[in-house]
Amino acid sequence: MKKLISILFLSLYLVSTTEAYQLLKIPNLIEHYCEHKKLNPEMPLIAFLKTHYNHPVKDGDDGKDQKLPFIIHSAPLSLVFTVMNPGFSFEPRNSYIQQPESNKIPSKDEDFRFKGFAGSVWEPPKLFRNNLI
Repeated sequence: MKKLISILFLSLYLVSTTEAYQLLKIPNLIEHYCEHKKLNPEMPLIAFLKTHYNHPVKDGDDGKDQKLPFIIHSAPLSLVFTVMNPGFSFEPRNSYIQQPESNKIPSKDEDFRFKGFAGSVWEPPKLFRNNLI
């Protein structure tokens, strides 16, 4: 079920934010080709595509031509959500950065590790260590 929902959300996202929605207009392309085929039974599909995509001509069915896929491009959907809370306010405080109490530089060994830290990393926390003993 999770896989189906994931595919559904991904499909909705791609259709709304890319040109993939143009693929939903393919039935219009088939219907329009059938109309041209009735008028000229000898017209192959390649000739139909060339007249509508390669060298488009404004003719009597220009309204239907504009409904074909990839004829008109539009900007993809952009959604912006902002959450406004009327009780929220941002007030900067005058806080100062405190200087370190000591200007001592911790010493390092030959491997450029701080001395005394390597052994304490692998110790369990003191809270748990006292309870286990």
